[in-house]
Amino acid sequence: MATVRRTSCNLCEAICGVLVTVEDGHVTDIRGDEADPLSRGHICPKAVALRDLQEDPDRLTTPVRRTADGWEELGWDEAYELVAAKLTEIQKEHGKNSVGVYLGNPNVHSLGALTHMPTAVRQLGTRNRFSATSVDQLPHMLASHLLYGHQLMVPVADIDRTSYLLMLGANPLASNGSMMTAPGFGRRLKEVQKRGGGVVVIDPRRSETAAVADEHHFVRPGTDAAFLLALIHQVIADGHARLAQYVDGLEAVTEATREWTPERAAPVTGIDADTIRRIAREFAGADKAACYGRVGVSTQQFGAVCQWAVQVLNIITGNLDRPGGTMIPRPAVDTLRGIGRGHIGVWKSRVRGLPEFSGELPASVMAEEILTPGDGQIRAMVTIAGNPVLSTPNGRKLDEALGTLDFMVCVDPYINETTRHADVILPPTPPLERDHYDLAFHQLAVRNTARWNDAVLPRPPEARHDWEIFRGLGLALLRRTPRSRRKVIASARLRLSPKRVVDLGLRIGPYRLSVGKLRKSRGGIDLGPLQPALPGALRNKSKRIDLAQRMILDDLPRLSAFLLAGRNGLVLIGRRHLRSNNSWMHNSARLVKGKPRHQLLMNPDDLLSRDLEDGQLVHVSSAAGSVDVEVAASKDMMPGVVSLPHGFGHGRPGARLTIANQVAGASANDVTDADLTDTLAGTAALNGVPVKVTAAAVIG
Repeated sequence: MATVRRTSCNLCEAICGVLVTVEDGHVTDIRGDEADPLSRGHICPKAVALRDLQEDPDRLTTPVRRTADGWEELGWDEAYELVAAKLTEIQKEHGKNSVGVYLGNPNVHSLGALTHMPTAVRQLGTRNRFSATSVDQLPHMLASHLLYGHQLMVPVADIDRTSYLLMLGANPLASNGSMMTAPGFGRRLKEVQKRGGGVVVIDPRRSETAAVADEHHFVRPGTDAAFLLALIHQVIADGHARLAQYVDGLEAVTEATREWTPERAAPVTGIDADTIRRIAREFAGADKAACYGRVGVSTQQFGAVCQWAVQVLNIITGNLDRPGGTMIPRPAVDTLRGIGRGHIGVWKSRVRGLPEFSGELPASVMAEEILTPGDGQIRAMVTIAGNPVLSTPNGRKLDEALGTLDFMVCVDPYINETTRHADVILPPTPPLERDHYDLAFHQLAVRNTARWNDAVLPRPPEARHDWEIFRGLGLALLRRTPRSRRKVIASARLRLSPKRVVDLGLRIGPYRLSVGKLRKSRGGIDLGPLQPALPGALRNKSKRIDLAQRMILDDLPRLSAFLLAGRNGLVLIGRRHLRSNNSWMHNSARLVKGKPRHQLLMNPDDLLSRDLEDGQLVHVSSAAGSVDVEVAASKDMMPGVVSLPHGFGHGRPGARLTIANQVAGASANDVTDADLTDTLAGTAALNGVPVKVTAAAVIG
């Protein structure tokens, strides 16, 4: 007998509500849930592929360890004790920092990981912690920490009420609104246009979003900061700056941007001065405007300046905390309460001296921290739900480094390009077997909603949820430490279920809800549109916003020097696809079917000038390395810019991903340079990488 069960797709930030039809224990259909107040029936192909993930023969279901004869299964308790013993032994001999930890993107999409993983990892006491943050949204978090007093107080565009949306380096038709949870973004964009609003996209590629916007302008990668500073300059010069009474620092910003005129920005950005001036005036004059910058402006050498400038533009035009502008969501569980406000530079990486941010070092330094001998050298790694060999800079060097470790444990359902180096792999249950409440992305949603989802399918007896894995590992580590009050608290936290944690959060939250109330709702509870919350919601002691952040303003001379130096030749940017999920799910035939999507995109004129042809195999080289990949001619690319998608490069020896081997493509991070970072916070510069493209050598 077929039954229909409600859940949400937690594979990306959109958290779309879905209806799953189950018959005889198997999923037979997945479709959008129109009762979900946030997604309103929208889903993308990834949601349908939840079925493929559930039934994937490549997915591990029990722990495995490496032996001379290959991988062998072992029991969960044996695995916990083995891992805890090895990590403790290495730290006893070489110090706490001899163990490194890398947290991948899927952690933030998992309830159990968010509730239990931090407590388990904390027992290791290492400063060598890394995550996908520093190859993604770190500049957002730094700007929010500096301006609003909390790293996760990120204002989002109130797209459902705005009349002018300016987007830089963002492609929400593919992402559904990263760092701005807006499922069904295409529909929302059309609604902006139907009510007479305008949508302007600034991007080196005419992306899927740019193609349906009212305007699209090419921008030279790495120069977005100059464009944003010119907009700020023009707004102030026109006398259109209007500040809330709780905002300080306009004088300093005025002085700092005095020389950043549209005329100065035009030759370096590729956007003419009149266009910059017009956009500034339209933005300042709009009834409700919002500026939104995403990965393209974050993962570059001046990502921190860019995200600060995005916030300043919204603030000085009176659009922060304004319906239709940018606003602070008010989720049913106050996630900010349990997470630190953030800090930067309390310690630095051992080899290169890059700063930590909120307890994490930049992922770009992982390989050198493993390979460089000396006190504090990483000798063991714990990776959790990540594939950094494919998703962090200079992946080949990291690949080499992982092979030198004394011990490695991975919490992951796959033997992939990273976990193939592990000694032990601990696989968690897939999404349809887990309860879910989204603790992270309601904090970034364009509408306040709440939804609890019970697991769609039962967990097999031999399987473990991720929170159970962290509980088992955490308790095994605690058994090897002296008794203390801190140990008792950690043990109690690990023994609470995620459902209990969420229920407590809902009960003390702003709406006084409970898991029971959410379970009775049809598709979740609509808590209404975003509401003004400042200055009361600010998390700094002064309850004021200071625009004149010294570390940002002091970085402007570096930006000037970079722009004066100029660059000739090609530069590389990334891109993402709707049917791809970073570095995983490429083994879903449903997602990878259709036209190839792994090629290097290149402007036809750039092909012609290098005697290259559409479809040819080309050699892409940089300071970090090289890859061979097919090239595709595309007028959607700005001349002088090439694009390689993120997340490809599968099929290396030892990885077990069946379909991926047929569409391996090339890893963009084999040519991104780990030495190329934003020096303010160490964010990887994955965009604007200088490259050369030549014909690939023909063998045979």
